[in-house]
Amino acid sequence: MLLLAAGTAAQQMAPKSILERLESGEVILGDGSYCNTLEKRGYCKAGCYTPEASIEDPDAVEALAKEFARAGADITQTFTFYNRDVGVPDDVKLGCLDINEASCKIAKKIAKKHETILTGGVVQTGTFRSGVRSKEEVQKELKEALDVLIRNDVELILVEYFRNIIEMEWAIELALSYGKPVAATMCIGPKGDETGVSVEECAVRMAKAGAPIIGTNCLFDPFINLVTMRKFKAGLDTAGLKPFLMAQPLGYRTPDGGNYGWIQLPEFPLAMEPRQVTRHEVAIWAREAYNLGVRILGGCCGIESYHIRAIAEELASERGRMPQASRKSDYDLSVLKKKGDMGRKEFQKKGSIEYWKTLIPSTGRPLSSPFFRQENPEVVDESVLH
Repeated sequence: MLLLAAGTAAQQMAPKSILERLESGEVILGDGSYCNTLEKRGYCKAGCYTPEASIEDPDAVEALAKEFARAGADITQTFTFYNRDVGVPDDVKLGCLDINEASCKIAKKIAKKHETILTGGVVQTGTFRSGVRSKEEVQKELKEALDVLIRNDVELILVEYFRNIIEMEWAIELALSYGKPVAATMCIGPKGDETGVSVEECAVRMAKAGAPIIGTNCLFDPFINLVTMRKFKAGLDTAGLKPFLMAQPLGYRTPDGGNYGWIQLPEFPLAMEPRQVTRHEVAIWAREAYNLGVRILGGCCGIESYHIRAIAEELASERGRMPQASRKSDYDLSVLKKKGDMGRKEFQKKGSIEYWKTLIPSTGRPLSSPFFRQENPEVVDESVLH
């Protein structure tokens, strides 16, 4: 309860700008999966992964945003994944701008109620991916999405899920022109961007492009993410650059993924559940990421609200508070320990955090394979050993 009270006071006194909060030493938590989670709940369609739920089922989107806020997220991100009309299911007759506008309204409502940072996200463009290497055309597409976010007065612009450093540089340049704080994250693994530009070079170029917050997101699991972020930081250290670091990994174990991460696994997208990371694995990642210097920690596809809660609980001392949702969490394992102390064999040792952090979960499938035989694996041995 003392931590909760301290957290309330800290939030009331905290500077309004995310950059001021980071400069004061605060650890900021992001939210997690929207498209992937809403697909499981029946509000998005696999293969399309478009955010029309913001119009069709706004209560579902709002409920998920609320879950993340209660779990400890300081950021509420708009459910705005696309910049232009693309890929909606055949029975959906909605435009991207209308969907994005509705997504902003939902995020604004949650951000106001829970005092979170209203964050608007834009992603890699269809223009660039179609082969058009025109800065003017790429920025024109991004501007269409950014205009909606600016009109809704987002507090932070997030340019995320970029796989090419050139397009990322163009996106950062445009985002900075709006005069708001900018965070930039690339969906890259240890081998760098889609053309082979190293992680170290990507980090340096992102920082030199002017983004005050940079990092990585999606495609790769938390432990591969750590390998990537170590390279990321090493590149910045060598260049003498010190932007704030952000990381939002995938919520599935993917040591056998390729350059495109989980998308190149045979289980993608409809059979990923056996690969789901546990809350304790995410807590281990959060501690190591924090020790590395990452100060904005969240998640991408597959990271659920209980994972965000686990991060908040792991870093409670550093943040000076516990999240609201911890009221229903056995974070200190006292409930399980009590059951074990009563002599119930099925709960023996389960009141120890070491038990959970060293547990290797089983699949329950006798013929399951530990890895997919990837032709071009992205895996780094260190990440497999976690």
